[in-house]
Amino acid sequence: MKNSHLVLTGLALITFLAGSAHSQQANESSSSEFGATITNNSAAPKSAPEGMVWIPGGEFEMGAVVNGHGSGEMPMASNDAEPIHRVRVDGFWMDKTVVTNEQFSKFVEATGYVTIAERVPTKEEFPSAPPENLVAGSVSGPESDIKGKEKYPVVQIAYPDAEAYAKWAGKRLPTEAEYEWAERGGLSGKTYAWGDEFRPNGKWMANTWQGKFPVKDTGEDGYAGLAPVARFPPNGYGLYDMAGNVWEWCSDWYRPDYYAQLAKAGGVAVNPQGPASPLDPSEPNEKKRVHRGGSFLCNDQYCSRYIVGTRGKGEVNTGTNHLGFRCVKEASTKTAGR
Repeated sequence: MKNSHLVLTGLALITFLAGSAHSQQANESSSSEFGATITNNSAAPKSAPEGMVWIPGGEFEMGAVVNGHGSGEMPMASNDAEPIHRVRVDGFWMDKTVVTNEQFSKFVEATGYVTIAERVPTKEEFPSAPPENLVAGSVSGPESDIKGKEKYPVVQIAYPDAEAYAKWAGKRLPTEAEYEWAERGGLSGKTYAWGDEFRPNGKWMANTWQGKFPVKDTGEDGYAGLAPVARFPPNGYGLYDMAGNVWEWCSDWYRPDYYAQLAKAGGVAVNPQGPASPLDPSEPNEKKRVHRGGSFLCNDQYCSRYIVGTRGKGEVNTGTNHLGFRCVKEASTKTAGR
């Protein structure tokens, strides 16, 4: 991929031991479904990596209330967001924004990496496809490029592409638990990353779909379709676009029953890494990983998964025009997870 071209093809979440030297802060839950959030308020490590913010470790209630309404309850959450279960994560660094076209281009220039979307499909992969259709993709159709869109999220990125970038950058992709903990921004049981009101005082807080879906996105939030990064307010941890704009890859395999497995095990899940293998009963032959955060295509008429605690999923080799990623970096040794 050259500097002016990116990707197309494929359209397409025991008691906490903070240590005697660590101060803790408990935020009162806004819903009886959610227990208190406990944050380890020890000082952040020195020498912050460029473009990253420190996310303190802590313990919280993970998941969403299915078909709930009101404070702390998530309308249109799907069944895989339950049961709510107790999770502890260690502290970590996280990118302030999703990876941009500009950042990904530097990786490509340094390594010569070619994304899955840009690789020419083979007859062996698609035996029934006409030869004229076996062409490499581009960011939004033939002859399209990313000129002038350097600060936009890089999209059409499959999971191996995101993983390759993260390794090159000395980082990794977040677990689903890390993503939700970071997205909540220190809040407990709130509907959104910023609170319980979708538009507090009439202010747009995320890039989502306005208007009748899928007829027309009216762009009332300032953007019809994809937006540049950091155009909406950050959450309590200083992270931008944790909800809306683009879905984000997490490292966990997807299974709809994984939360039930954790809840059945009891106690607190410490640094959960996701299930050992994937399973989507609706497409059992597809290997899927978790998506989080929702996108500009989400609204309450169709997909309100910009709501905290809700989950998405995607086949690992498929990128879309509303899917990106951000990276995390560990400060030191982590507690073993399950």
